[in-house]
Amino acid sequence: MLDPITVNIASLNLALLTPMAVLAFGALALICIDLFVKDLSKSFFVMFTLLFILLDFTALIGINGPSRGFFDVLLVDGMSTLAQGVILISSALFIITALSNKPFKEFKKAEYYALFMFMIIGFQFMVATDNLVLIFLGLETASLSLYTLIALHNRNKAFEAAIKYFTMGALAAGFFAMASLILYTLTGSIELSVISKVLIARNFAPGAFVLAGVVFMLIALGFKLSIVPTHTWTPDVYEGSSAPLAGYMSVVPKIAGLVVAIRFFDIFLSSQIVWVQNILIFLAVITMTLANITALVQEDVKRMLAFSSIAHAGFVLTAIMVGGTQANSAIFLYWILFMFTNIGAFTMLWIARHKRNLWDTRYQHPFAKFSGMVKVSPMMATIFGIFMFTLAGMPPFSVFWGKLYLISSVVNSGHVVLAVIMVTNSAIAVYYYMKLIVYMFMKDPITEDGNIYEANSSTPIKVIVGITLFFTVTAAVFVQPILSFVTQMIQSSGY
Repeated sequence: MLDPITVNIASLNLALLTPMAVLAFGALALICIDLFVKDLSKSFFVMFTLLFILLDFTALIGINGPSRGFFDVLLVDGMSTLAQGVILISSALFIITALSNKPFKEFKKAEYYALFMFMIIGFQFMVATDNLVLIFLGLETASLSLYTLIALHNRNKAFEAAIKYFTMGALAAGFFAMASLILYTLTGSIELSVISKVLIARNFAPGAFVLAGVVFMLIALGFKLSIVPTHTWTPDVYEGSSAPLAGYMSVVPKIAGLVVAIRFFDIFLSSQIVWVQNILIFLAVITMTLANITALVQEDVKRMLAFSSIAHAGFVLTAIMVGGTQANSAIFLYWILFMFTNIGAFTMLWIARHKRNLWDTRYQHPFAKFSGMVKVSPMMATIFGIFMFTLAGMPPFSVFWGKLYLISSVVNSGHVVLAVIMVTNSAIAVYYYMKLIVYMFMKDPITEDGNIYEANSSTPIKVIVGITLFFTVTAAVFVQPILSFVTQMIQSSGY
């Protein structure tokens, strides 16, 4: 007779599930409330969602790591906490953009906000584990919710974007599953910490199967990070999505993918496996270079920002290749600073959103739309100009400091040529960011109605722009404290 299986509840450390459980409860509660109370306003939905994001954040900072729980599947360490913080702050900034002047149908549906909370939960699970199965479940939970959120925008391009994203996402999920299968076959484990020990003990043999596992994982993670050649979906999906959701996608899915990539590639980089380093260098260089060159010829500002986000992902990939505390700290510093500026830039596009394409038969935000903007809406032009200067890496704005520390980590690792390539790409990027500046400040206006650039504005959205602008402009004051905190959290994680 088999002995009964006993589980010590205390050993499960269920407190680690609290942040995700709070948000799951909020999503289910919102659906139930909507069943019994009709005609709830979008203001209620937004404030309800914000409340549970705040409760999630409060539960997160109350957890002392590093620690494991739930049969050692969950891993909450400094890196996980940092990533979840970025996810929750970005989510709070994004959801407020639903309080726009224009009546968009998706913001009136409780399902939109419930799906949004489930998406956050998925991303949190991705970063709060080193178990390949839980990473996969988190990835699919977040992705399925995100596909639906894109489609709910209820435009032809939104449906097209959702289908493209779903198709590419399904393909990436297959590659992730195949990579996990190969690694499990080689090591008998689906936990990255155990996989690392087994591969090191076997001196990463057999090499052909290890290579296959790495390549499949690169393809899967490359989709989330928009790494060339798996980047092709990005501009079309961003174009079809609402501007705030495009800005959100440029930040949150990528930080989740970055954490998984750091954990996975540390297995090989800490053992100085040269061919993995070479693959990452090649992908980083071709990603930032191709994205920057393609951005030069874009006619739409949103598509330009899409290729810009691809270039930023390639920029960060160099630090993943370097590895170590300094490089990983630089990644999080860079992404925190990038988060505020990029969400601010996409929010500016949301403010200028029109139901009909007034300036172009295809694009909502062609460069010509912003011609002479400074003469009819000087405040909007100035703010948008600051965001463009910042994304271009101009001092003393936020992204400059992120690039500075990122390039420093690459130079300190001895990859001077790679650092030169990064600087060269930063110079190329200046051109297409300045292209919008030229249109706004140096061309004649195409309209005398300044309100046309604030058509979708509202007080809550102006607050979001103000918050992102504040951190963009005053970043020099916060860089050192943020870097010290980030470094401390990364060191506590052992990276």
